[in-house]
Parts: sequence; C-alpha cells; structure tokens
Amino acid sequence: MLHRDWRCVPANDLVASAADVASSIGCTDRVFVRPDSPLKPFSGRVLDVDSISLKALDHGFYYEDETLPVIVAPVAKVGREWRFVVVDGQVIAGSSYDAETRRASSAGEDSNALDLAEEIATSMEPPSPVYVLDICEVDDECRLLELNPFGGADLYDCDPQAIVKAVSDHAIRSIKS
Repeated sequence: MLHRDWRCVPANDLVASAADVASSIGCTDRVFVRPDSPLKPFSGRVLDVDSISLKALDHGFYYEDETLPVIVAPVAKVGREWRFVVVDGQVIAGSSYDAETRRASSAGEDSNALDLAEEIATSMEPPSPVYVLDICEVDDECRLLELNPFGGADLYDCDPQAIVKAVSDHAIRSIKS
C-alpha cells in the first residue's frame, strides 16, 4: 500500500477525534482522507486536521452513513502513477498517467510498475473478476495506490482492443459456467 502508517475509522469517529487520529499516525496539521471503498463515495483529499467535518467529507452528497469507514494517512508526495486493467487475475493492459500534464502513455516505460501490478493481481483475492489496479511511485518505490471498479474507471491509454477481448472472453466463460 501507498502508506505505511494509516488508520481506518468511521467518519463520525474521525470528526469527533481528528487530532487524536492524526497524532496516532504521526501527523499534527494535515492528513490524507479517503473512503475505505472502491465505490468512492467521495474523492480522497488532504484536509487540515482542525477543519475535518462530515461536510468536508461530502457527507450527504454521495452517502448518508455517518459511520462510513475512512482511511486516514499522512500526506505523501506521489510521483508517477499507472493504471492497469485486471481480468481474471491477469494484467491485460496498462497506462501511465502524468497528473501535471493530464497525459496518458504506455505502461511499458516502467517495468517495476508492471511487475508489481502483476504480483498483486496474481497474489490477492480480487474484489471482482474485472477491476483496475493503480500503482504509484513514492520515494522512488512503486506501491499499490488503490483498486477501482472497472465500470467507473478512466482507462487512459490502455489498449482498448485487449480490454474488449479479455472482458468479452470473461463474459462468455461466465455465461457458459
């Protein structure tokens, strides 16, 4: 995972004790917060510890449950990022993405990212048969950033023909079994 130190707490508990939660991971002023869900009821964001509220976490906009589990982690400087499409435990396609230029390119430029994506895809219980796996670079090291549902993910510059074939083959196998 991207962060070595992190906590998963209900959103309302974070709001009630933000300073204590932040302190438990070595932070005092700012933290990164994201939902503990690949459905992304809100986008991950950096928040000042003293301004954390349910409203700051978009409560009432995409979700109503005040006990929604959230991940709280130190703010990290993320370098390059890659997205990989995984079908039936196999990496099918990938693309890097430059957040500053908003430009996608082939994932082949960094074999470390691809190697890590393949290791993760083949060694973990998948959240679903088809999903996307994001890798990022932190401190010159590739790490798992997050998993996302296939249906709602931007595929950047991933090979569309390889994706369509793999997803279609999966669907045909599922129908037959």
